[in-house]
Amino acid sequence: MPKFAANLSMMYQEIDFMDRFAAAAADGFSAVEFLFPYGYVDVDIKSRLADAGLAQILFNCPPGDWNVGERGMASIPGREDEFKRSIDCALGYAQVLGNKRLHVMAGIILPEQDRARHRAVYLQNLSYAARQAAAHGITMLIEPINSRDIPGYFLNYQSEAHEICEEVGAANLKVQFDMYHCQIMEGDVTTRLRRHIAGIGHMQIAGVPDRHEPDLGELHYPYLFQQIDDLEYDGWIGCEYRPKGGTSEGLDWLRPWIGKKH
Repeated sequence: MPKFAANLSMMYQEIDFMDRFAAAAADGFSAVEFLFPYGYVDVDIKSRLADAGLAQILFNCPPGDWNVGERGMASIPGREDEFKRSIDCALGYAQVLGNKRLHVMAGIILPEQDRARHRAVYLQNLSYAARQAAAHGITMLIEPINSRDIPGYFLNYQSEAHEICEEVGAANLKVQFDMYHCQIMEGDVTTRLRRHIAGIGHMQIAGVPDRHEPDLGELHYPYLFQQIDDLEYDGWIGCEYRPKGGTSEGLDWLRPWIGKKH
């Protein structure tokens, strides 16, 4: 049976971030993920996790200046030192919060920029990140993101992400398979799951096209959840969607899948 983690950056936005942990636990989740913890003290987050009986599954490494539109720096030439510091920062938080997955955002490339150069920097930085993370038993993730939500994002396609992981050759570098992004960019989600399952380190879901609850939109998630079980994926599935209304009120889609607490 799939295991679902609440994404606290997108869900429960009707309440303060630090109160979302208890809300997720009350709705039956036993794990959470979010985008970034860096605006909060790590031990304060750890306390909320402990009080709610939750496991922290995933968060992103620092992305650069998010407020001015930066979406990662792993593929950006000239920012290698800053990237290394960002990995150190993320690993520090992960050691306190206990999660074994970190997502490294690639960054944005402009049409006039040299993609081959960016790719070379990306491979170099990912190799560094994987080596640093391996010492702590942590898996680094890269995620293809659709070009509608983040125009110019360096990594858009599943096949390219898996090729990059193979080139880096680190056992603890995997792909984050977000079905929302995959459906928008490529479609044929089931075939891609089957083809790449060995290299997938985390999954995420949302309805397409509006990124609401997964029972809204063009993807038939009950079928996909059965496929995931058939593929014997034993990781977590992050619920990275924006509730159409209240978060708790929109969780009817989850009820059939909670045979045990998630």
